[in-house]
Amino acid sequence: VLLIIFLYRDIMKKVFGAIFITLISTSVFSQDITGTWRYIDDKTGEPKGLVKMEKQANGTYAGTALKATPRPGYTPKEFCTNCPAPYTNKPIIGMQVISGLKTEDQINYTNGKIIDPVSGKLYSLKGKVSPNGKKLFLRGYIGVSAVGRSQTWLRVE
Repeated sequence: VLLIIFLYRDIMKKVFGAIFITLISTSVFSQDITGTWRYIDDKTGEPKGLVKMEKQANGTYAGTALKATPRPGYTPKEFCTNCPAPYTNKPIIGMQVISGLKTEDQINYTNGKIIDPVSGKLYSLKGKVSPNGKKLFLRGYIGVSAVGRSQTWLRVE
């Protein structure tokens, strides 16, 4: 009987220990996307600028352009000249370029919209944050996500 009690106690310690570690690691690594992100050109791999992601009152996430990074052969546009209303001819810096991103698990994000201020195109948006919270994998698309562009953004510490 004593052996059973000791075995049961040992098993319960391991079970509760595993549950505790899972809860701690989930809270440490499960970060939302709030903060500043460096977005990278999906064609050249060069940094293009900074976007600040914020949680909105309705629970969705939105991103505002903070900075555009000049690169050799590229001067950032100042205004969204080719963009549809309400973005038409608005300054790009300070513009909300991402809106409506939703999440249920702080890992996968869906139902967003993103505007490309250079081309003026508006895309549907989904994304996923890396387990350590330092990378944001985004996919902009029209119609189905198989037809679109992907970017990896890096969290600015």
